[in-house]
Amino acid sequence: MDTIKIRTTQNVEVEYAIASIGDRILAYLVDGAIYLGWIIVFALANVYLGLSGVWYLAVLIPIMFYHLLCEIFMNGQSLGKRAIDLKVVKLSGHAPSVGDYLLRWVFRLLDISLLSGFVAIITIAVNGKGQRLGDIAAGTSVIKTTPVRRRNAFQVQLEDNYTIVFPEVAVLSDKDMALLRKLLFKAIQYKNETLLHRIAERAKEVMEVRPEMSDRDFLKTVIKDYHHLTAGVEA
Repeated sequence: MDTIKIRTTQNVEVEYAIASIGDRILAYLVDGAIYLGWIIVFALANVYLGLSGVWYLAVLIPIMFYHLLCEIFMNGQSLGKRAIDLKVVKLSGHAPSVGDYLLRWVFRLLDISLLSGFVAIITIAVNGKGQRLGDIAAGTSVIKTTPVRRRNAFQVQLEDNYTIVFPEVAVLSDKDMALLRKLLFKAIQYKNETLLHRIAERAKEVMEVRPEMSDRDFLKTVIKDYHHLTAGVEA
């Protein structure tokens, strides 16, 4: 599974699964089915009601602006993306702006409409960040919104309303956390306060924090924070 890391405005690095080409094609097909349904409704209305030329604009305009309006008012999703659990996100961690969605929409002509999406497929496959040309221009990507759980190797009890104390734990890896947990267990088991202090100082150095709490409480909080922060993704 390809993933992408995005640093949020709270300076926390979060990992998401990138939407695959297959996922995006499925979303496109769902949106296409919606287009078709819209056209059929108006075609039937024209047969039975004899609609004037103005009504044809009522068919074409929503189709033309469908993706732009959906992404603006549905927080980065079209109906197809929502059905497949996909979403447009900004790689900078900020919420995409109307201008970002507009750029993606303008580039759809080259990315998708021309050559039946061939340009978009090649660009996404080569880019490595799930980006078509419109995404590259706007600094966006499309990610999967359905969370996958990271294995909780340390059996930390996850709390629904838990507030992370040290967002700086994002700089630590699973390997770092496994070593920290192992050394903390030994320090507590053998009542080795010197080892406990060394572990805490090293963690503070890496995380660049200086908390006002005991070494033991600090390390336990770091472990708890880490598992709450990484609970939404799977290694």
